[in-house]
Amino acid sequence: MKLNAINTANISNIRPAKASAYAGVSVSAPVNYATTPSFTSYNTVNVAKTTLTAQSDIKKFTEVSACLDAEGKKSLDYMLKTGLLLNNKSNDKSSTLDNLHKMISEKRANGLDASIMLNDTVKTIANPAIITQHFGNIPDNLKEAITSYDASAKEVPHSGCCVAASIEYNLASQLPAEFARVAEGLSSEKMSSTKTIDLNNLCENKDDAKWLLDNFKIPYSMKENNKAEVTLAPDKNAIIRAHIQTIDKDELERTPLDVLMQSTFMNVGSQQTYNSLNDVRVASFGPGDRGLVEIEKTFTESVVTDSNKTAVTFQDIQEATDENGNAVAKLSGYRASENAIKRSLLNSLAEGQNVIIGYTSTDDNNNVIGGHEITIVGAKTTADGKLVFVCNDTDDDSPELIEYHEDYIVPRIHHVGLPTEVVEADSALKSIA
Repeated sequence: MKLNAINTANISNIRPAKASAYAGVSVSAPVNYATTPSFTSYNTVNVAKTTLTAQSDIKKFTEVSACLDAEGKKSLDYMLKTGLLLNNKSNDKSSTLDNLHKMISEKRANGLDASIMLNDTVKTIANPAIITQHFGNIPDNLKEAITSYDASAKEVPHSGCCVAASIEYNLASQLPAEFARVAEGLSSEKMSSTKTIDLNNLCENKDDAKWLLDNFKIPYSMKENNKAEVTLAPDKNAIIRAHIQTIDKDELERTPLDVLMQSTFMNVGSQQTYNSLNDVRVASFGPGDRGLVEIEKTFTESVVTDSNKTAVTFQDIQEATDENGNAVAKLSGYRASENAIKRSLLNSLAEGQNVIIGYTSTDDNNNVIGGHEITIVGAKTTADGKLVFVCNDTDDDSPELIEYHEDYIVPRIHHVGLPTEVVEADSALKSIA
């Protein structure tokens, strides 16, 4: 992450533009990409073990399976056969199975159900596309008590958590063991997860990296070899939202797991100021009190995945006034060619990295009327040589991946979070990062 890659434009706090709302978008109902990819995907998990051999693992598998419903059992079997279950690419080298077992063998936070947390975690790792940012309602019998506790509490018909939900998706799809480890920690009695990160993934300079941690108010302690142990935790009101979703979850709403994950990532990016009861944070690095701006998004990605990300902005958005004298954000131009944008996406995929993109929608006068964050997970080529990008959208009411033709999505991309090595190797990207 580069300290000079600070852009304060915030498009994630504007009501997202749904894919189905646009004519000309190439969207299909895809096959189950988790099992039979039909596109070029470089993001497969390194399969190491698909057979239970150790007696301790067999015991854990049996006990975990006994706590799952029918769908959960199928997901668990799928995870074993595909190497997801015994994968141990987590921060402390514990496996996915190790952390799933801890969910049922150790006490969960008050208000959480161990069986529900386990089922949600297993199903999410098996199919990360089920992750959603939809908040859910506050039950009538709880409204008075909750608003008495926090007068700002409200139902959130539209969430600003698209960045946080996209990071949750990336963690589940690319680092299943780490996802399970974080899920276990956030749902435990301590309601937090610690991890050791390389400060070089935040900044080349150690003091600059510490400045970022200090200014984002991340609890941390320094370790040897330029590393730091950070503590990730949801906001204090997340347990209330998680409890609501435990007892009153409707179809297409967030699971308690989604609540805890998204609250944590919003907290990381917003200087620990996020409030799960109203989906609001205190603005600091950019305008608006919802969603995360680019530096916040890039910082959060870098910390959560312990990887070096660089934010690159492709669109120029300027403040202007419309014909009625109202302040508007206007798309005034581009900083890179469409070929450079496509190249950045394909090279990142080739590095084994999904790419979270922020895109805008504009009216006939180029005024920005919507913005959203989604994740590009693969690409395929059409008969005429054009690209179709396979994406995950946490706000499309669908537990499946979707497809966008390059002619539709590429001109709309405002910013991306790219592996720093991809940016450094491309002069066109490096000049605007």
